[in-house]
Amino acid sequence: FEFLHLKFNEKCVSVTALTVRFLTKRFIGEYASNFESIYNKHLCLEGKQLNLEIYDPCSQPQKAKFSLTSELHWADGFVIVYDISDRSSFAFAKALIYRIRESQTSHCKRALESAVFLVGNKQDLCHVREVGWEEGQKLALDNRCQFCELSAAEHSLEVEMMFIRIIKDILTNFKLKEKRRSSGSKSMAKLINNVFGKRRKSV
Repeated sequence: FEFLHLKFNEKCVSVTALTVRFLTKRFIGEYASNFESIYNKHLCLEGKQLNLEIYDPCSQPQKAKFSLTSELHWADGFVIVYDISDRSSFAFAKALIYRIRESQTSHCKRALESAVFLVGNKQDLCHVREVGWEEGQKLALDNRCQFCELSAAEHSLEVEMMFIRIIKDILTNFKLKEKRRSSGSKSMAKLINNVFGKRRKSV
């Protein structure tokens, strides 16, 4: 098994709706909780058995002010969700993406960036849209994120495909990290061999 950790962030209840839609195929219209939740799902993707752990923060807006410090170390990927009919949720999503990217850049310039997926939810409410598709796409492109708009209420397949896309991004990052580790180990072995080889010759 490979263990994948996904972190959700959003200001409203859309996150839980997306999570439940993915896990059960059902849609929850109204949901509010003062508690954080961790969901587990086993799935097989590209011949690999995966254990997906999804952290869903409490959905109450007043609880949404967090530093992300622990999550940045815990999560392999982030799904940032905003409501296309609520501009304030888009501003909140933007701040979260900046926080994620800023922390990773300052921590180590050579480190691989976490997979981040920006999701504009409630596409079924286009008639009251406050955030344009182009705005979401630009924010994602500027910050090296994937992007889509969907409706958790109506698009069960699109929700599932969104999850599959970010899981594939995480797996790609795993492969790149393993390749770097392998390359680093070989370089270190070569360096040690060169140092001790020179010493043997001088003795």
